[in-house]
Amino acid sequence: MKRTSAYKEELLTALRDPEEAAAYLNAALEDANQEVFLLALKDVIAARGGISRFADKVDLNRVSLYRTLSKRGNPELRTLNRMLGELGFSLSIKTHAPVGSNA
Repeated sequence: MKRTSAYKEELLTALRDPEEAAAYLNAALEDANQEVFLLALKDVIAARGGISRFADKVDLNRVSLYRTLSKRGNPELRTLNRMLGELGFSLSIKTHAPVGSNA
């Protein structure tokens, strides 16, 4: 058990760095499972002071924010943009090879 809490502490310390947090969130976005991104976003929020404090900053109900970031969460785009904006991030779209392409 001790290793797990040490890992979590080190992760949260690393996620205080905006570059580390951005890389972490981008890696999570690459996963087809939306839950992975929501868990990563929850980790970044935890690293920046926790859910309760963050809920106050983005003017969202704390319980609603927990629900949004849960396994069954399905945030609206405006809610996601508000959360990411408060963290200093934004969504962007990039091109990739079309399906079936060898590129």
